[in-house]
Amino acid sequence: MTVSLALDVKAELGEGPIWDARRQRLLFVDIMRGHVHEFDPVSKGDRVHHVGQPVSAIAPTTGGDWLIATRHGFFHLNPDRGDVKPVALVEADKPTTRMNDGYCDPRGRFFAGTMSMAHEKNAGSLYRLDPGGRVTTIFTGVTTSNGIDWSPDGRLTYYVDTGTGRVDVCDFDADAGTLSNRRPFVTIPAGRGKPDGMIVDAEGGVWVALWGGGAIDRYLPDGRLDYTIDLPVTHPTKVAFGGPDLSDLYVTSAWIGVPAEARASQPHAGGLFHCRPGVKGRAATLFAG
Repeated sequence: MTVSLALDVKAELGEGPIWDARRQRLLFVDIMRGHVHEFDPVSKGDRVHHVGQPVSAIAPTTGGDWLIATRHGFFHLNPDRGDVKPVALVEADKPTTRMNDGYCDPRGRFFAGTMSMAHEKNAGSLYRLDPGGRVTTIFTGVTTSNGIDWSPDGRLTYYVDTGTGRVDVCDFDADAGTLSNRRPFVTIPAGRGKPDGMIVDAEGGVWVALWGGGAIDRYLPDGRLDYTIDLPVTHPTKVAFGGPDLSDLYVTSAWIGVPAEARASQPHAGGLFHCRPGVKGRAATLFAG
């Protein structure tokens, strides 16, 4: 499979790619720089929105703007005017934590979690933001809340706490928006990297970025490893399907985790990469707020 460099953006900590079908753009963030990128695959143009604080995840909304997870909560970002308006604060009383990855469930609620910037174990949580602005705690004792997505039938939730070295699976109650019966789905072998962002494709395949492992794994719904895509950088962070028919796979990456002695051999670390794996993704659910 041919993996190409789509954008040599040199993101410090690229994350959170998601396809905005309305605008036909790939959105992603550079977390600690507070940048939201809006990449046009046709023109290769990249518009950067400066949020003014760390920003870790994005969700297009039914209203046409974007919901973003920032350091201490949820905000709306207007992509035309660039203004940012608060929705709900999260852990604003904890100066050493920040929000991390997030995604919308099938009903348009946004799930996103937190992590310790001081690398403290079990200091984070997973939250659910409802369309009306209410925030509910789903899990506590999380080390690095990362990828989350749902099975095509909406019955299962896949979730990554990077500190566990696993992808977990939970039963999902769509009406209540709750997760139960959390159990291991797949454990990443030692030396393969750490599970980071993830997404589920149209066939139910689970794609996991391996931080420090230089690869993306695709797992079948029964937990078997289907195949691996090797990358020219060691620190991929998350994948997203995009393009008119959702058959293009984009991968964000980071250079911040690359050891200094290895950076010369990874001149495109922090870049946005592209391939066509032969399976299609699913349209991202819009936040219903």
